[in-house]
Amino acid sequence: MSDTSPARPAPVLDVWCELQCPDCRTALDDLRALRARYGDRLELRLRHFPLEKHKHAFAAAQAVEEAVEQGKGWPYVEAVLDRVAELDRKGEPFLVEVAGELGLDAEEFDTALIDGRHILIVDADQAEGKAIGVTGTPTYVIGGERLDGGKSQEGLRERIEEIADRLLAEQEA
Repeated sequence: MSDTSPARPAPVLDVWCELQCPDCRTALDDLRALRARYGDRLELRLRHFPLEKHKHAFAAAQAVEEAVEQGKGWPYVEAVLDRVAELDRKGEPFLVEVAGELGLDAEEFDTALIDGRHILIVDADQAEGKAIGVTGTPTYVIGGERLDGGKSQEGLRERIEEIADRLLAEQEA
């Protein structure tokens, strides 16, 4: 007899981040390691929390949503975070340039940044982040626990893995 019960949804790790943040750039290695370790067993969700001190962060968040729509959300996030200093220098043209490098429709990116079609998603994320106490980036939320990586990321990946492992074990029990 085969088990036809629906698969339980994977535990969710919300990553409150912004693409002009040097600390988020540092966190990228941890995110890559978590994605490699858990694959589909852990849902990694990028949540937008653009900080006012970074003038291109809000546009970058909108650009990520366009990349998601075009099917390359994480590759785009990684490509921009890897070159955070270039985003500082070049601003919005850099966001369009990266889209082109990844084979995305750069013209559509340009249009999306002009018409603001993704602003509501970014605003909603930011409002939710503020409501749950996010004050800086990166901040992680998993299993109801908020972990602030803005001051120090020391030991955070290990803590996330502990919680993820516990949640996965509970699912299998």
